[in-house]
Amino acid sequence: MNLQKYKKGFSLLDYAPIIFISAKTGQRVNKLIELIKYVADQHAMRIKTGALNEVISEAVMMKQPPIEKGKALKIYYATQVSTKPPTFVFFVNDPEIVHFSYARYLENQLRQHFGLEGTPIRFIYRSKQED
Repeated sequence: MNLQKYKKGFSLLDYAPIIFISAKTGQRVNKLIELIKYVADQHAMRIKTGALNEVISEAVMMKQPPIEKGKALKIYYATQVSTKPPTFVFFVNDPEIVHFSYARYLENQLRQHFGLEGTPIRFIYRSKQED
């Protein structure tokens, strides 16, 4: 089976790196250990609020959020609240109107700018009044 078939089969885990190793010969086991260390660093990554909000603002300017239930989503700001896995809270006008596809778009933008390879990312959407 080739790499593209694996990636297609795990499409919702597209952030996870794939490496082929050999149990018989030990081929690429050292690379696997390096990859595990790298992913552990990504899993523990902390992003400063200013840098995070800059990327989010750019992403929103490039692609406006869709209108859901007659309302436009407004993202006021975001902050990282924990690591392992990286967890971000987005303060928005209405958490109920965050569309799955737009959340994936924001996730992809964060991965593109900060890496976060090999780790899931958690997003929590809260109404600005809750802070």
